[in-house]
Amino acid sequence: MTQENLLIEIGTEELPPKALKKLSDAFTAGIVAGLEKADLAFGEVVSYAAPRRLAVMIKSVDTAQADKEVERKGPACAAPEQAVKGFAGSCGVSVDDLEKIDTPKGQWYVFRQMQKGQATAELIPAMVEESLAKLPIPKRMRWGDKTVEFVRPVHWIVMMQGESVIEGTVLDIPAGRETQGHRFHHPDTITINKPETYAAQLQESGFVYADFEARRAMVKEQAEKAAQAHGGTAVIDEDLLDEVTSLVEWPVAVVGEFDKAFLDVPSECLISAMKGHQKYFHMVDANGQLMPNFITMSNIQSTNLNSVKEGNERVIAPRLKDADFFWNQDKKKRLEDYLPALKTVVFQKQLGTTFDKVERVETLAGIVAKALNEDVANAQRAARLSKCDLMTDMVGEFPELQGIMGRYYALNDDEHANVAEAIDDQYKPRFAGDNLPETAEGRALAIADKLDTITGIYGIGQVPTGDKDPFALRRAALGVLRIMIECELDLDLKALIAESLALHDAVENKDAVAGDIYTFMMERLRAYFADQGFDATEFEAVMAISPAKPMDFAARLKAVKTFGQMPEAESLAAANKRIQNILKKNDAFGATNVDASLFEKDEESNLSKAVSDMMNEVDSFIAQANYASALQTLAGLREQVDAFFDNVMVMADDEAVKNNRLALLNQLSQRFMQVADISKLSA
Repeated sequence: MTQENLLIEIGTEELPPKALKKLSDAFTAGIVAGLEKADLAFGEVVSYAAPRRLAVMIKSVDTAQADKEVERKGPACAAPEQAVKGFAGSCGVSVDDLEKIDTPKGQWYVFRQMQKGQATAELIPAMVEESLAKLPIPKRMRWGDKTVEFVRPVHWIVMMQGESVIEGTVLDIPAGRETQGHRFHHPDTITINKPETYAAQLQESGFVYADFEARRAMVKEQAEKAAQAHGGTAVIDEDLLDEVTSLVEWPVAVVGEFDKAFLDVPSECLISAMKGHQKYFHMVDANGQLMPNFITMSNIQSTNLNSVKEGNERVIAPRLKDADFFWNQDKKKRLEDYLPALKTVVFQKQLGTTFDKVERVETLAGIVAKALNEDVANAQRAARLSKCDLMTDMVGEFPELQGIMGRYYALNDDEHANVAEAIDDQYKPRFAGDNLPETAEGRALAIADKLDTITGIYGIGQVPTGDKDPFALRRAALGVLRIMIECELDLDLKALIAESLALHDAVENKDAVAGDIYTFMMERLRAYFADQGFDATEFEAVMAISPAKPMDFAARLKAVKTFGQMPEAESLAAANKRIQNILKKNDAFGATNVDASLFEKDEESNLSKAVSDMMNEVDSFIAQANYASALQTLAGLREQVDAFFDNVMVMADDEAVKNNRLALLNQLSQRFMQVADISKLSA
């Protein structure tokens, strides 16, 4: 089978920068899936993504499908003659050309023939169309008088197999070998010689670095070197780096300056203006303090970079002036003075205003703080001020500063330092892997705020489905769990869910909703622990006893994992599974009182004595939440348990003896169930 390299490029108007990498990955995945579906072998896959192009180059692609034998199963040989003739006719042959095969149900007719493989070039256009149709594009557009739709207008298509053009039309555009270079440096077409020269030709002739990752590394390196040359360090936000990489084809770093007087404004405000509005990287000095400089990536190799610098400085100055104005204007009022305005902001139609939410969170934060033996007054004060900054001009302009500005304004008002910090902490963790609240008041507020959202939104039936989670309940749930577990907070989640639901007048059937919310949050916990290396059986073993406290859940789970690595684990897990099955089938399931006078075999008395001897020790370990030691102690029962099942018939004819043996097994099972259901560890 001959093989040649394959190149596909979609040339467009500038693609959405925040979506470029995602579109590129999806496009490549679609082409690869098409090749696999067509049973075409291929080698290395290289993706390319730049502002005006999505492309993929795949090495060593089969030039045609292999011939293969296809088989169609027909009617039984005993079927009416007309049915057999009909089947043969549908295959384009006579009955004599059909074969017979033996099956457990008798003989059947089959038709076999060799199917010649299609040329790859004939398959590619449809593959490309299918891949483009499946791209994650929320809203497609049409252009000109065309009826086709795509995320941006498409101007050219390149499809090549080896040195040959693949004939075909994609999005109403005939494929060819002509691409386009940089919009300003090389607006003319570039003729691609062969797939493997694509990236080099664009770079050398067209002023385009087509490789996204290589261009990204170049942007980062240039920014870092530019900052060093000016005595600072570039702060590279990964998301911003991706976005800037998606905006430029030929990156050139330029360092600009702004008035030092703006440094009196909180640095987060200036950084938001630079990042959010202008896509600039900011710089810090050796002490980590913001410098009056920024780094922008020009998309042209200008002969007068100073002009580019000055142009960017003119653009950023009004943004920084706005931030300075908002900062000074907002401080003219105390943070608490913004509270009444929250009555005009709807949090959710059924759940009331943001002011209503604040009052609920204030109550719940106090409950959480009291349970933690922390300062209730501070927690409630932080909750009362928690959403006030939403009504300030600064947060109105830079929504990502919510909480951060609340902290600044609270400190400006001489609020308690922990109260101010808690206002910022309420939103943590903002994303996966983010830091957790550092103050006790912040933890109480963050838990209360997130639980209020979860219970309210879930309680009115707006349950997350698929990838739709407009109120980010999954993230909120994981945030609550992380805070409770990683900050080692001894909090009863079930009780707090109930307390939060009690504050929602709009929620009906609160008991049922509470159970559903707990289950929902435990599914987030399952994923959390899976990421940490715990397997499903270990999680199920703990979940079976439904612990109310996430911190306690974590302690039990770690103990189960440790137990599972012990040599006794497999045998005891299997025995517990057997015990559970036996007890579930008998009325004596709940009995635990054992009568030694009814023992008929030594194995019964030996097991009973062993359980009794270690009962106090195990109970002591469990009372201390030392679950690992409790299971390690119980592991010492393996010999007696194995001997019992090897030599004792549980279901004895004598009813009293049988029930006594069931009670002994139940006593043993309940000892283990005080920690977890280890029967779940048995295959």
